[in-house]
Amino acid sequence: MNADSGADPRPAQAGAGTEAGEADLPAVHKAVVASAMGNCIEWFDFGVFSAGVMTSIIGTVFFPPDESGSATLRSFALIAAAFLARPFGGLFFGPMGDRLGRKKVLAVTILLMSGSTFVIGILPGYGTIGVAAPLLLLAVRLTQGFSTGGEYGGAATMIAEYAPTNRRGFFGSFLELGTLTGYIMGAGLVLLVDLALSDDQMHGWGWRIPFLIALPLGLVGLYVRTRIEDTPSFQHMEERGEKLRSPLKETLEHHWRPILMLIGIVVLLNVADYTLLTFMPSYLVDFLHMDDVTAQLITIGVEAAMIVVIVPLGALSDRIGRKPLLATAAVGYIVLAWPAFALMQTNHPAGVAAGYAIIGGLLVLILAVIGATFPAMFPTRVRYGAFAIGYNVSTSLFGGTAAVLVGSLIKATGSNYVPAYYLILVAVVALVPIVMIPETARVPIDKIGTKEAPEPAGSGARS
Repeated sequence: MNADSGADPRPAQAGAGTEAGEADLPAVHKAVVASAMGNCIEWFDFGVFSAGVMTSIIGTVFFPPDESGSATLRSFALIAAAFLARPFGGLFFGPMGDRLGRKKVLAVTILLMSGSTFVIGILPGYGTIGVAAPLLLLAVRLTQGFSTGGEYGGAATMIAEYAPTNRRGFFGSFLELGTLTGYIMGAGLVLLVDLALSDDQMHGWGWRIPFLIALPLGLVGLYVRTRIEDTPSFQHMEERGEKLRSPLKETLEHHWRPILMLIGIVVLLNVADYTLLTFMPSYLVDFLHMDDVTAQLITIGVEAAMIVVIVPLGALSDRIGRKPLLATAAVGYIVLAWPAFALMQTNHPAGVAAGYAIIGGLLVLILAVIGATFPAMFPTRVRYGAFAIGYNVSTSLFGGTAAVLVGSLIKATGSNYVPAYYLILVAVVALVPIVMIPETARVPIDKIGTKEAPEPAGSGARS
């Protein structure tokens, strides 16, 4: 292609740096569904695992009896442990996706994720096999974390590389729509099972039901992913002979600066995300002393409201850019995190719901645009790997530890405002890279990393 002519002799394809025609939209829609399914399954697991009643059950079923009331923290520790494996999954699957293709790797990750969640539902407890129970559960969580490390970067890359330039924000927002949908499905299923069964039944065998549902969900996702072609951007890269023998080497040598900026933004994303979706349901029960049902209804209600607005916000970012929404969220957390948690301390359902909605409303501003923002920080030849490495390092350090860290600090200090202080801190950190990254809302994805696209400040990425 002659860069000066602006014309490509090949037929236009969605995601190949051209606008998608009507003939391309069915392929875009399939790619969006296939990608969002993986995120849905990942967060279905979180919705199940972090539900207020479930955290206490997991902490008692798989561990020896303990009178200190630490069952919930045990569950949070298992969530954090799974994140230890995520960077290794990103390092393994990310460069593989740049070398072998997005589609093949994503077929593996969705099967591993759903299979791991299913296995939790059939594991024997401590009362049956003793200390082997928590060790097996830990092994399963690590496997799940490893596979998840290769999932999100590939799913976001798949959508970004299929979507037409002027609608990348719109289609990218469906990735996090999958997150919220999966979370609601998981939390809602736990709530229904809990309401349908007695307390003894729930603790005895009922808690296993939501975990078992993950496998059929994963098989549906696998089927959908096998029905699509690899992305136009990856196919074009192969046709031009630009595929790298060692994408990991180039990623670490030439793209470490944008990776660091990605890590800085993801710090806020993950602390907000995992505080809201994994810690808050138990926070409402254990620290604000709400009943399980009310806490779950508030959680599900706020998540449902986020689902309603996330796609319009993604479409808005196609018009005004990604950075205004990201900056608004960061400043919003700095200013509103403390008042939001003050509302929750009223212990009135309306006040708690209002405070929860503020945290969720700011989070959805980030969720709506990251599916379009993060892939556009890297060129095609290293996009999957660079994204997966940066995202999962940050997620491992700050996302997976959020619940256990905040819960422990509340117990140590006696202050229910610890989550607010943490959100303020990470929002200040994230605001710096948000200001530094270029606006890529109108830049074709294939031009990222070339002379025709803006580079992050001090990028060092080769064109």
